[in-house]
Amino acid sequence: MRSVLKRTSVLVLRRGLTTYQSTWWKNDSVFRVHPSISRALAENQPVVALESTIITHGMPYPHNLSTAKEVEAIVRAEGATPATVGIIKGKVHVGLSSEELDHLAHCTSSLKVSRRDLPHVISKGLSGGTTVSATMIAAHRAGIPVFVTGGIGGVHRDGENSLDISADLTELGRTPIAVISAGVKSILDIGRTLEFLETHGVCVVTYGKSNNFPAFFSPQSGFTSSCQVGNPAEAAKLIASALSLGLQSGVLLAVPIPEEHAASGQQIEDAIQVAVAEASANGITGRDVTPFILQKVNDLTEGKSLQANIALIRNNARVGSQIACALSKQMNETKLKGETHSRNHSSCSESDVVVIGGINVDFIAKGKTKTIEFGQTNPGSVCQSFGGVGRNIADCLSRLDHRPLLISAIGADSNGDAVLNYCKHMNTSAVARLEEQSTATYCAVITESGELSLGLGDMDIHQQITEQYVSQFEKQLSSAKLVCLDGNIPVSTIDYVCGIAKKHNINVWYEPTDPEKACKPFLSDAWKSLSYSSPNLVELCTMNKTLGFPTPAVLPNSVEEVLSAAVTLSRPLLEHLHCVVVTLGAHGLLVCGEHNAGSVTLQPRKERKRRQLCAVHYPALTVTAEETMNVSGAGDSLAGALMAGILQQRDTDSCVRMGLLAARLSLASPHPISPTLTLDCVDPDKAQSQNRPKLTYRCID
Repeated sequence: MRSVLKRTSVLVLRRGLTTYQSTWWKNDSVFRVHPSISRALAENQPVVALESTIITHGMPYPHNLSTAKEVEAIVRAEGATPATVGIIKGKVHVGLSSEELDHLAHCTSSLKVSRRDLPHVISKGLSGGTTVSATMIAAHRAGIPVFVTGGIGGVHRDGENSLDISADLTELGRTPIAVISAGVKSILDIGRTLEFLETHGVCVVTYGKSNNFPAFFSPQSGFTSSCQVGNPAEAAKLIASALSLGLQSGVLLAVPIPEEHAASGQQIEDAIQVAVAEASANGITGRDVTPFILQKVNDLTEGKSLQANIALIRNNARVGSQIACALSKQMNETKLKGETHSRNHSSCSESDVVVIGGINVDFIAKGKTKTIEFGQTNPGSVCQSFGGVGRNIADCLSRLDHRPLLISAIGADSNGDAVLNYCKHMNTSAVARLEEQSTATYCAVITESGELSLGLGDMDIHQQITEQYVSQFEKQLSSAKLVCLDGNIPVSTIDYVCGIAKKHNINVWYEPTDPEKACKPFLSDAWKSLSYSSPNLVELCTMNKTLGFPTPAVLPNSVEEVLSAAVTLSRPLLEHLHCVVVTLGAHGLLVCGEHNAGSVTLQPRKERKRRQLCAVHYPALTVTAEETMNVSGAGDSLAGALMAGILQQRDTDSCVRMGLLAARLSLASPHPISPTLTLDCVDPDKAQSQNRPKLTYRCID
């Protein structure tokens, strides 16, 4: 458990505790997501991202603080969860507590942080308000599709000569987020701004009865948007379409200022002209222009511009929240329709793969201090996610165009409800709900630095995945092309499934889960009916010890010694298993089995005969610390994608590359199994990947 939590810089090809929904990677390094945001995202509830430069640079105190809290209250009132983004002491916070909002509102040394400033501010441990571009980055990485702001930046006046163009525009061209704003700030060159957005493929939409593009304080700018939506449902449908297309550009939804505040627009526009001229005369440029002009305009209009500014922000928050709620509803309905279609389809066709294993609900309690003081309350955060090796593998296969039947057990409790809600895209019809049992849970208490202080697990329900229960699905087992067993299930259940496999010549994949459970099939002759297994080196030692074979007293460290040990330890298993995939963490993986055309064949053998054995070493795909979001689902993603490749009768190199690509997606996602995982994403012929690593071939005597 400790090693799973701490390793983040390389591809970790082993199974472990599922990290919680969308925060563990962030809390461990640069990003910190508030627990309320994590819960909402895990439950597919609407979340609205909010920027913080309006707090640090947009308004004077106390208007900045009161406006920020009021905007969050509006978002909640509309049924969404607000996620204000800000940087505090070098950490990017997605979702701020009341105390953190107050800190930013009072902080006189806060910086205005755009994309370019993030490395500097984080490395120096500074605080700041995030601009539109920086907020988009944080929101997208957290999985939040809707972001509400006042107005976006743009091409500055005389920008054709100065090339002063806001990073907001380039961010909209490369980050798939829906930005709800009052259009472009009227101090800018709106025409050139819209041309720039068009060039970068940004869909610009006016929200309302016409397609007039608003100019922040004024509902009309003299320009028009390329399209128009009239209500939240239409806006949500457009955003959903953009996201489903996989475009890497955003959507700008321009919301006109409320009519009752638009009347003062001309007075404010006149003041803007005066302020722009004064800024130019005083040599004010770059990021200092906007704060100067807004303050000057506020003075010239005797506070009317501030009132209008607050009014449009409130309105944007209201409209944006309604759109976020509509988008969440549409996406959940789409999932439900897909689930219904899949269930109807599965009723008339058998699953080609059956997964038998555990489902867990994990809680990670992370302290805010270096040490945990036992016997008293410690400050910290608690977050939740959904895991379990069996569930993860079934999830992976479900996203790779298969319909695995997941056989498992959960309690008839709120945790069980949450699991089924999260797994709507999967075939959970064989998951038992037990009245007098609790859904499996695990709680880890860790320090601020990630050290495990205490772990508690309630996994008793896994023992209810009994031979008697699983036998109800003997028809599905006997007709499946592949059955996957998770080491969490009872030994008697493993023995039963291996007996069915022997009788019907079914291929069985054993996922050991951890060193203590790796021995289960090897306690009897059941292991001789296995076709595949994917242990790490420690689990492989356990298997050999159980069979009475010698194992090294100390595990080797160098790559060459690790590979030699893995080959030696795999050899006894290959007397009966078709293939052994040894996961080696930072060293990649070793595929051991029957030699075929210079490689190892992963495709099931039709008859048992004496064969020439070999091993092929695949180095890990490197993943930087910045790219890494969690480390727990990589091993399960690897195994699931390997199984998918085998079922699709792909060659060994393609199967392994699918596995490595799926594992890399997992590391770069806040989820253990990436929601963006599709067959196209891991298809070696379609996916963009690193250069093919040099493979090492070894003969096995």
